[in-house]
Amino acid sequence: MLKSILLRSAVTALALAGLTTAAFAQLELKLMAPASPGGGWDGTARSMQQAMMAAGIAKSVQVTNVTGAGGTIGLSQLINAKGDGSQLMVNGFVMIGAIILNKSPVNLTQTTPIARLTAEAEVIVVPTDSPIKTAKDLADRVKADPAKVTWAGGSAGGTDHILAALFADAVGADAKKINYIPFSGGGEALAAMLGGRVTAGISGYGEFEGQIKAGKLRAIAVSSPKRLANAPDAPTLKEQGINLELLNWRSVVAAPGLSAEQQKTLSDAVEKLVKSKEWAEILKARGWDDAYLGGAEFAAFQKAEQERVSKVMHDVGLVK
Repeated sequence: MLKSILLRSAVTALALAGLTTAAFAQLELKLMAPASPGGGWDGTARSMQQAMMAAGIAKSVQVTNVTGAGGTIGLSQLINAKGDGSQLMVNGFVMIGAIILNKSPVNLTQTTPIARLTAEAEVIVVPTDSPIKTAKDLADRVKADPAKVTWAGGSAGGTDHILAALFADAVGADAKKINYIPFSGGGEALAAMLGGRVTAGISGYGEFEGQIKAGKLRAIAVSSPKRLANAPDAPTLKEQGINLELLNWRSVVAAPGLSAEQQKTLSDAVEKLVKSKEWAEILKARGWDDAYLGGAEFAAFQKAEQERVSKVMHDVGLVK
């Protein structure tokens, strides 16, 4: 009798697993990266596409790029896709700052929160032929005249911009006078640095790793609490006497107005993604930390970050 019950339970479990797999196999997703190709959001979206397809989580994953205004143009499009259970959008720390800086009429509270995915240290780089060798060298220039130091990074109000302002503040310079030049994609920022048009660049380490290892860029500091495993030669800011840490996080949200079933389908697909070996391999290759947080916990985290970023941006003079 016991054997019969156990056998029936095992068959039922297998059947349910088969139904779940079949449901995922029919899933057709549209995944928006609200920025130009080559940046962090684009890299996250295409990594999700790669892992989801390889792991059989979806039948198809179509990635599109929508550029402009720190991702808020893409955010508007997502909000207008109300009720579309196939549409996801990559976002994160950068978008929160852009919404505040651009006084955007749309915000992340209008979306359906799905999950936080990754966290990544920022890296400050200079061209290898730059006379700047360390974060202290850069700090000396910023203290002398913050306006003469030009920074290349992502969207205005994003993680890169905030780190530049916090760097100035941490070394005793006027953060309100920094000369920050935003670029919509990592490729454009790289071209500006290699062309000698800016003093230094800021981005997630993964975006500049190839150029650092190829000897085109020098990593003078990372913004993490400790050195990165895949960049052991890059010292932290704190090691160099600059009391500053900052981590960028990226997440995924869905369109508003979804049914409970639609939201569960998307949440389950993303949870299956972050638990897959294919995703683990991507995290390791890109130097991203697994920072998965789903459901109500992610919604609460996103709300708290909106409050934190708003305070930082006011404190360093990015907004009035």
